[in-house]
Amino acid sequence: MAHGHEQQDGNDHSHGHHHSHSHSHTHTHIDFAEMLPMLEQEAELFSPLYTQAASWLREMRPDPELIVDAGSGPGVISCLLADTFPAARVIAVDGAEPLLERARERAAQRGIADRFGTLQAELGDGLGDLEYPADLLWASRSLHHVGDQRGALAGFVDRLAPGGTLALLEGGLAPRYLPRDFGIGRPGLQARTDAVEQEWFARMRAELPGAVVEDVEDWPALLSAVGLRHTGTRTFLLDIPAPVSDEARAFVATSLGHRRDGLAEGLDADDRATLDRLLDPQDKASVYHRPDVFVLTALTVYVGVKP
Repeated sequence: MAHGHEQQDGNDHSHGHHHSHSHSHTHTHIDFAEMLPMLEQEAELFSPLYTQAASWLREMRPDPELIVDAGSGPGVISCLLADTFPAARVIAVDGAEPLLERARERAAQRGIADRFGTLQAELGDGLGDLEYPADLLWASRSLHHVGDQRGALAGFVDRLAPGGTLALLEGGLAPRYLPRDFGIGRPGLQARTDAVEQEWFARMRAELPGAVVEDVEDWPALLSAVGLRHTGTRTFLLDIPAPVSDEARAFVATSLGHRRDGLAEGLDADDRATLDRLLDPQDKASVYHRPDVFVLTALTVYVGVKP
């Protein structure tokens, strides 16, 4: 499962799979391998946020020997964790082999291949092929792609060493890229797009295998229910004010384009027309040219420790 995803209850389902999990699709099946460029683009742009989160985890768990990134996508965060914990071995776990191949390439480019491995597995099937239990297990916006989230969490706990730490990134605040009123179309475009995406997300969840098990998204309670001691919750802010870099501008265009394509049926004609203008490189009002583009979002990490 890839991450990085655009946010549902705050999850920008574009995944890193991490990850802008911009789950903007006209159907509810997600081909994460196809999303590889977007997953990398988002995870790299969001790296300052992930670096803050990793530093926070290092304060709580300074010396893990084995770190598992469950739902690693193309490995941007896996490599960041390897940088944060230079003595640790890191295993990237994902269901899509093309993403794991990219993760191995990234690790080699960064000179950490000797302590970096991959494992192809679907998170709903557990992590049973891990050779050793994990001291730190990171799951970033991957759990919500599993029908039985409680069952998957229990599987994570099984693969944690005693005293091991689970860091679960889910929820937060949906991203904003433009002012409420940016001069074309009706004000409030992103709020309306979020509402359509919420409906899409509900359908996606309902169609997942095992989705008959529907748990309320009270993550601290779910961590406790699977035998962990909830030890902390913290939200990390990504604030890239206008004027943005070319990289941030490209990400905004990719993210909005993904939503335009995937949510078109749920948007009215005026909002589709506004998005078309925002995405037209020839239009001076597009995100490629306008000076008021920014990136603002927040992601929440829940931590539990195995007794």
